[in-house]
Amino acid sequence: MVNLGVLVVVTLFWETINAATLGVVYTEGGMVEGTNIRLGFRRHMDVFKGIPFADIPGRFEKPKRHPGWDGILKATEFRKRCLQVNLLMTSTRGSEDCLYLNIWVPHGRSVSADLPVMVWIFGGGFLAGGSMGANFLSNYLYSGQEIADRGDVIVVTLGYRVGTLGFLSTGDASLPGNYGLWDQHTAIAWVHRNIRSFGGDPDNITVFGESAGGASVSFQTLTPHNKGLFKRAISQSGVALCPWAVNRNPRRFAEEVAIKLNCPTDDRMVACLKMTDPASLTLAGSLSLSGSPDNPIVYKLALAATIDGDFLPDEPSKLFHNAANVDYIAGINNMDGHLFTGLDVPSINSPLVDTAVEDMRRLLGSYTKEKGKAGLDNAFTTYTSTWGTNPSQQTIKKTIVEIGTDYIFLVPTQAALYLHAANATSTRTYSYLFSQPNRMAGLGRPYPSWVGADHADDLQYVFGKPFTTPLAYWPRHRDVSRYMIAYWTNFAKTGDPNKGGLKVPATWPPFTTTGHKFVEINSNTDSNSIRQKMRMRYVHFWTSVLPSLPGNNAL
Repeated sequence: MVNLGVLVVVTLFWETINAATLGVVYTEGGMVEGTNIRLGFRRHMDVFKGIPFADIPGRFEKPKRHPGWDGILKATEFRKRCLQVNLLMTSTRGSEDCLYLNIWVPHGRSVSADLPVMVWIFGGGFLAGGSMGANFLSNYLYSGQEIADRGDVIVVTLGYRVGTLGFLSTGDASLPGNYGLWDQHTAIAWVHRNIRSFGGDPDNITVFGESAGGASVSFQTLTPHNKGLFKRAISQSGVALCPWAVNRNPRRFAEEVAIKLNCPTDDRMVACLKMTDPASLTLAGSLSLSGSPDNPIVYKLALAATIDGDFLPDEPSKLFHNAANVDYIAGINNMDGHLFTGLDVPSINSPLVDTAVEDMRRLLGSYTKEKGKAGLDNAFTTYTSTWGTNPSQQTIKKTIVEIGTDYIFLVPTQAALYLHAANATSTRTYSYLFSQPNRMAGLGRPYPSWVGADHADDLQYVFGKPFTTPLAYWPRHRDVSRYMIAYWTNFAKTGDPNKGGLKVPATWPPFTTTGHKFVEINSNTDSNSIRQKMRMRYVHFWTSVLPSLPGNNAL
């Protein structure tokens, strides 16, 4: 027994001194050193936190290259997120010095080389969020460790400006906006130039993100500025065509912000805003998150991308030729709209309060207001056609969630997939529907039992939380996480989610302009989970029937 113990100690000693690690890495800005962690026998990972990819940004200016540093930069701590409002929108957090990224590099018995790279863009309505995500007891939501380890890929997460500092715009050259999108582009370009030093393949980069991050990924594929910088992209619950992703009248909100800050709204406005205290400027861009059926929350998300003639030279729908050489996955959660419609029509979440059909009509009226009474009547007929004469409360409440999901996420995503497939030359397009029920739904409160996958429910599975914190999940949740990491990392490696070394539960066929096939992802995914023409009747209504109606003849 003693000999066995000695053998174990000697083995561990040798493994420790022979641990695969990059050590000090040379980048364009200078030398960096991260932390090496042991994951298992002959499995190590280098983690770099807080590497600058640009200089401290100037107010309402595009990011500039970092001037570099002397000596070795210890990249061992996450840096502050970009200046933003807190959850209650009562104060601010973060810093203007925030353009940093984090890198996770897995190693086997030897140091990795030429690994595929996955670059994550966080969501948060273009208002909030950070490269590390929410944190509970140092368990960061966007830790790339599980994806990197299980998928054998490098994971990068990046910071970008949000809120007024990232997206305020006057709609003209004096304040064009899109600064947060320029930050993302600058980080992707930095990764392309430097990732080989970290063992990555600069010619095999996948950009992925969720919600506003998913729309950002979509914008990054559509802008002409990213040609050749990355090869693949994944948009989760957000594309450039979503009604909240582009602000077509940005000046109105810019003037509202200026008035709050006692700045003039004439040609002196931008100069005044540039001199304003950054925290006050950030707070002035906070939004009211109380919605109603007549004033839905989706229309209050005023800080978004703008068609600036530079980053976005035209309407997003006219830029899909720029994405022709990018493999693309896009999908949604089956109740992505629940978070939003729950704020607009709170009774849907209360088992003791009935939801009036009139509330549904009012919400539909808001979504179709450009087409007036004809739009509302057509929409109402479309969504009640399967109700019968006496719909249950659950039917009414679920229909409201379906309306929100369709309008805010599902229909724009299907439209983006169609345009990508129509423009794709040698690349592939894939569609998914994520439907693992919300983990709170089974408890009854605060969610009704019928709630499926709500907005952001997919994040925990993509980032492997059922493995990081196993006691908080059931085995079926680990199955979902395993499936998503396999599909996502296989795709990052090969452009095909079915091929890349990890086993998948069902062969996921490409989406084509004629087939419209998709995979439904949940803990029961198998060969029967391949479907086609996702909610086609409703997609047809929003993309064909409604636009063809004559204009507004007021309600």
